[in-house]
Amino acid sequence: QVQLVESGGGLVQAGGSLRLSCAASGSIFSINGMGWYRQAPGKQRELVASITITSGGFTNYADSVKGRFTISRDNAKNTVYLQMNTLKPDDTAVYYCNAWYWVTSIKYDYWGQGTQVTVSS
Repeated sequence: QVQLVESGGGLVQAGGSLRLSCAASGSIFSINGMGWYRQAPGKQRELVASITITSGGFTNYADSVKGRFTISRDNAKNTVYLQMNTLKPDDTAVYYCNAWYWVTSIKYDYWGQGTQVTVSS
């Protein structure tokens, strides 16, 4: 089992910045990658950004956040960060930390409890 604990959400004005943190504990040796998803009211959960842990630190971003958000990792602290700059009201959502691993061709996911990000106009 892997436990994920998020922190760093809050209320910020449009144009401002926030940094989210996600600390992993437990069977972290099994993790292949980590990322952030978000879910706004009435919308489906969507991928924001992801980063591989076991190979190369490759990153992936949603088009809507490219150039504004940066995902990074600190392997020594088992922590992944999401630096969010130039925030927009459309970024308002609950942000969930995600960790995944593969067993043969099956992908397994772990989720954090979520942290609220609210961007005021």
